Amino acid sequence: MVPRRPMLLGIVVAAICLVASSCTTNTWGYNAFGQLGDGTTTNRATPTEVDTTSVKWSSVAAGALHSCRVGDNGTLWCWGSNAFGNLGDGTTVNRSTPTQVAGSNWATVDAGSDYTCGVRTNGSLWCWGLNSQGQLGDGSNAQRNVPTRVGNAFNWASVATSNDHTCGLRTTGALYCWGANFYGQNGVGDNVNHNTPQLVAGTWAGVDTGGTHTCGVRTNSTLWCWGRNDVQQLGDGGTYINRNTPHQISSAQVWNTVSVGGFHACATRVNKTLWCWGANFQGPLGQGDTTSRNVPTRVGSAANWIVVTAGDQYTCALRTGAALWCWGQNDRRQLGDGTTTPRTSPVAIDASEDYINVDAGWFHTIGTIDS
Repeated sequence: MVPRRPMLLGIVVAAICLVASSCTTNTWGYNAFGQLGDGTTTNRATPTEVDTTSVKWSSVAAGALHSCRVGDNGTLWCWGSNAFGNLGDGTTVNRSTPTQVAGSNWATVDAGSDYTCGVRTNGSLWCWGLNSQGQLGDGSNAQRNVPTRVGNAFNWASVATSNDHTCGLRTTGALYCWGANFYGQNGVGDNVNHNTPQLVAGTWAGVDTGGTHTCGVRTNSTLWCWGRNDVQQLGDGGTYINRNTPHQISSAQVWNTVSVGGFHACATRVNKTLWCWGANFQGPLGQGDTTSRNVPTRVGSAANWIVVTAGDQYTCALRTGAALWCWGQNDRRQLGDGTTTPRTSPVAIDASEDYINVDAGWFHTIGTIDS
């Protein structure tokens, strides 16, 4: 699900450890495939340390059953399920501890369901893993177990992965999407799968991909969504109409970042308020109930939200001061509050720690703290 990190004018604003000599990666939730990276396959109900190193982790990503992170030294590491080569280590062997991905000079990474994509510091884009719907964007449907380059451009700023479609943002504000497109989630006016990047109309500041829908913020701070809308995840005011081109869901020019989950989405405004919409069966909208919403609806009264990440049916977010909050589905302990109780309102997680980034996957979560 991802990125889930602030993006402005096509540039990922990645948090790093500011004063500490090291960073710690914490993970929690479902761990049957080693996706928590702690050397076990034991589920964890509270944040558990992966390891402590001298590397400053600038990007973390939780996929369906695997995880990845990038360090300030340009190395990329992944772990968990590797059935389709999604760890990028040249094998299909699962890993329960971080394993280095081929290549160097990585800048950012995002983990999808059974595949992974990353951008290198030279602006090139690479993907690997399952490619059944063309989600790797390399012009084929061939599975890859090492990073494979997407096109020839050197101006990619960020990438967003999902179940089986992908979108990438260039430094110019140009947005491209590809992969599965049954519901129009590529946003290019058709419902045909594409195995190479396709240009989406508009100039964009940020984008995120969910299960079968996509949302983005344009450079004029307007909010747009497209793709599947069977549970009103497009937030367009009550229709159930799928959209195969970007559809504006708010006339206000106040939006900053957006994150898309399996059946819902959340976005921050420039005033640091948080808003969510879509399916709310397990409470991922943070409204204190399980009633779905067909337009962006404010989460509480706080006005200090800086990062939001929408998982499959849950949400986590950071407030100023490095405070982490999560809510929604919790059957796999993905909220990290020590229980398996679903939460319909934000709950403080690991309050004694200073989180600098966080990403929610299907059933597990990964974050980095100053240590």
